[in-house]
Amino acid sequence: MRNLSDARQQRPTTALLLAAGMGSRLAPLTDDTAKCLVGVSGITILERLLRTLGDRGFTRLVVVLGHEAAAIQDYLGDRSGDIEISYVTSSCYRTTNNIYSLWLARKMVDEPVLLIESDLVFEGSLLDAMLQPDRVAVSRQLPWMNGTTVTFGAKDGVSAFCLGEMSRPDATHYKTVNIYSFSRATWRTISERLDTYIAAKRTGDYYESVFAEMVADGTLTLKPVLFDADSWYEIDTLEDLAAAEAMFPRYSDSIKHVKEQATAGVAG
Repeated sequence: MRNLSDARQQRPTTALLLAAGMGSRLAPLTDDTAKCLVGVSGITILERLLRTLGDRGFTRLVVVLGHEAAAIQDYLGDRSGDIEISYVTSSCYRTTNNIYSLWLARKMVDEPVLLIESDLVFEGSLLDAMLQPDRVAVSRQLPWMNGTTVTFGAKDGVSAFCLGEMSRPDATHYKTVNIYSFSRATWRTISERLDTYIAAKRTGDYYESVFAEMVADGTLTLKPVLFDADSWYEIDTLEDLAAAEAMFPRYSDSIKHVKEQATAGVAG
């Protein structure tokens, strides 16, 4: 009973969305709008995320803004269904990287949290396994993927974050999906490490640099959650958008959501 209670206390109901970037590789679509407001088969990336979070009982969303901040706030308002929405704005989003966005949110969150980036589309059911503390979503690699990878240790935990030249396109490396679940204690430890990076003026780093350092020194332990490589997409370019629309066509996505909602209603 004690373990069940602890699990419930650690389960995140707050999501932290990093949405400050300019999305320049998705131009011209992002010239006058935020990347998360780009439509995928007629449904914005942000709307897809809100549906997924709402269906899984999230009650709070913290959004880090930058490019087209007002447009995102106008779109979301201060509430979406049962989800309360708050914001923090980066005034230097043009010259900093995602580590700075994450650092800005450190005082907005003091609870278990789901960290997610704003250019992802994925099957909502994939998130279910992330609703436990200290998880990282990973995927086997496909040709379109690039960026940070992780390797696993003997106990099926993440043994290393591999950035830049350390990342390899082979079967021993898994691509990070840029979704993380942190306990309150872990988030506090990460926030302290972020402070040291920002104090050292390392605002151009990726936050994965912090995770890599913490995994290496034993202060961060993460369990990988495998996402089906054919059920998620990271949208950086127009080619990515076309591929994501093929993966998530409007008709099947809409029908699936309606069926899920109807099933939830019957169950309730």
